[in-house]
Amino acid sequence: MRGSRRASHPRAAAPVLAEHLRSVLWGPAEFVGVPRRLLVEGLLAGGAAAALTVGAGFAGMWGGPRELTTGEPGLLVIAVLVLYLLIRRAGRILVGLVAVLGICLALMSSDVAAGVALQQRGLVEPARVASVQPDSGRGRALCAVTGVDAVPTGAAVWRGCGATTALGDTLPVVYDPEGRAPTRGVAAPGELRAAQLRLAALATAFLTGCACAVARSFRMTAAPRAD
Repeated sequence: MRGSRRASHPRAAAPVLAEHLRSVLWGPAEFVGVPRRLLVEGLLAGGAAAALTVGAGFAGMWGGPRELTTGEPGLLVIAVLVLYLLIRRAGRILVGLVAVLGICLALMSSDVAAGVALQQRGLVEPARVASVQPDSGRGRALCAVTGVDAVPTGAAVWRGCGATTALGDTLPVVYDPEGRAPTRGVAAPGELRAAQLRLAALATAFLTGCACAVARSFRMTAAPRAD
């Protein structure tokens, strides 16, 4: 009898352990029905973070402090949001998902903001190729260009740079006369529009992740404290 009782304890503890792991990884989600208030709260938190993250990059391109163009302020906003989710004891998987999406949003928003700035006020000029090297990360070549006329020296561009590009060739580049956006090769038609759509899709996924993380963080019972 004692042996059978002892053998039953691991079986009884297994569902409790599984429930604990589910609560830690995905959030307790101890609600009944649709948690509208929590979903709204998550959307507001995610929307504020997304607005600040994307807005910082665009503000840096138009009159704001130049430090805003680096994407680092957006990363700080995402860090604050992640801390907020951890305080709410949201599921760790959802917190990690929001963090990854937020980092991508911060980096992509700076790149899209630079593209918009160059489209609005960029000037197209020829630049001379100083060196050509393969970019193993994306499978395309990078050309370092030297300034011709007003083009800044030292920019690295990949648009228009290929295997047949040689030293001394000239490439058309677009540069920012205000020096806020990095110099780039001339973009193909529709390239900026596609980047903006990708940014919008990423922001939507980010908002969805925030809403789910906040909603599933709801617990009706107090979390157990470690002794």
